[in-house]
Amino acid sequence: MVNIIKNAAKTKIIAFISIFTALYAVLRLIPTMPMIGASGAAFSLSDIIAPIYGIILGPYIGSLSIMLGTFLAMAMGKPVVFMFLDFLPATIGAVSLGLLIKRKWVPVIALNIALLAAFLIHPLTSIFIDVPIGSTTVSFPFAWLHIVALAVLISPLGRKAVQWVKTNNTTKIATGIAIMVFVGTMMQHLMGNLLFETIMAQPLGSIPVEAYPGIWTSIFLVYPVERLALVALAVVVGAPLLRVLKKSFLPTEQ
Repeated sequence: MVNIIKNAAKTKIIAFISIFTALYAVLRLIPTMPMIGASGAAFSLSDIIAPIYGIILGPYIGSLSIMLGTFLAMAMGKPVVFMFLDFLPATIGAVSLGLLIKRKWVPVIALNIALLAAFLIHPLTSIFIDVPIGSTTVSFPFAWLHIVALAVLISPLGRKAVQWVKTNNTTKIATGIAIMVFVGTMMQHLMGNLLFETIMAQPLGSIPVEAYPGIWTSIFLVYPVERLALVALAVVVGAPLLRVLKKSFLPTEQ
């Protein structure tokens, strides 16, 4: 198992929770891309590190650090977007990858399918997006990249990724992290979408229901680039971090 908690004493566990909670809170205060449709809201730099928490800390300590870090960031001035449920998307990603590291495939696959199904049947979801190509208009499934991520999770590639992360080979670690983070970040995105169209829409929120088709159309070409960029940055951060932690706390696995 790649998670460092298994090999750490209780005092170190508390230290890890404190350190990773503080790190997550600070990164959550740093905005990146604006959240289209949500006035004044933006994605945070913490989105890069959230999936890595599940890989290195496991599903429980990783998610606890994210939840505590989210509320700490709120206390430090981070605006609340989803009625204090802002921790849910990142927590979903961390829990899922932490369970994959523990080789608990069935609950992660079931959760991914449930999130995708809930998004597709939500009344404010646009199932297809009309994209003009030349003189014609072609309809594409909005959730096409989420379907790809689910296929990767179910395929042998998903299991290989977990094995690669546990090796001491730099290339395999980076490849494994990329695949796992891709799956985790797409699940995180699904949870975020569900909160966005449930809580941000009127009457709970301020976005008119009629605005959602336009919002989904406007982000259709943006969200794949955004998510794949997060995956790439997570590899840049996560691969060296995991190697350092493995040298200090983990037995070498070939």
